[in-house]
Amino acid sequence: MDCRSPAAALLAEACAVAGRPSAGAELIRAGENTLWRLPGGVVARIGRPGQLHVAERELTVARWLHRHRVPAVRPLGHPPVPVAVRGRPATFWHELPPHRPGTAVELAAALRRLHGLPPPEGGLGVLDPFVRLPERIAAAALDGPDRRRLHDRLADLRAAWRELALPARPPHVVHGDAWSGNLAVTATTAHLLDFERTALGPAEWDLTTTAVGRHTFGTVPPRTYAAFCAAYGADVTEWPGYPVLRDIRELRLTCYALQQSGADPRHRAQADYRLACLFGEHGPRPWGWTALD
Repeated sequence: MDCRSPAAALLAEACAVAGRPSAGAELIRAGENTLWRLPGGVVARIGRPGQLHVAERELTVARWLHRHRVPAVRPLGHPPVPVAVRGRPATFWHELPPHRPGTAVELAAALRRLHGLPPPEGGLGVLDPFVRLPERIAAAALDGPDRRRLHDRLADLRAAWRELALPARPPHVVHGDAWSGNLAVTATTAHLLDFERTALGPAEWDLTTTAVGRHTFGTVPPRTYAAFCAAYGADVTEWPGYPVLRDIRELRLTCYALQQSGADPRHRAQADYRLACLFGEHGPRPWGWTALD
């Protein structure tokens, strides 16, 4: 660990508050959240500024899953709550054994089990599929007309989401960001992880990610998608509300690409292509979107 870097200094402060050593820490991933491997099989997760409530929810969800014997990453017992350092939350977790991302079938099985659980007492809050989208649109490097078109699309999708009348349906606990990278498969077990967006909402939201991989990205082969649907027991594309969820997911993915292109110019072409697809300039799906590295 380069002790002179701002990220390392932040980690050292968080570890000092938590009473954990930071010497020899190794960076696992730097992004909106920063993950560090600490001595003793511990992983530190440093969240975004102002996200203390999100980190608290992550701990709540992980402990709730553990009580239901659902394999998931486990937080340490101490500290029991997130540590706040310079306005950013830090949480500490048991490191998983060597693992790989989940397959479509493994993800479907994990989601089916998650969606079948009774919601925790006290609730988790209601799913907000539009979280942070206004901020990302406002911050994107766009000209005035394109920014207005994205804001208009966001407004239209908010209205379409309300018209789904979801409160009339029994809510499920949904992961919120259900893709293969958030299922870590060890030699014996598939573990759920990353509970930033976990909330109460329609189970179809979690299934839409894989459907978008099939029908928008074009990267999930037909047989793989069929196996995913069979393992879960349903094909979300047959649900009348799917086009709304698909369009929201596509908007999120486009705004994420715009955000990433601001930090890494390599992503600008993909961001512009996704934007053009949303505006109807590249015909019907699949559009052949490329995942950002």
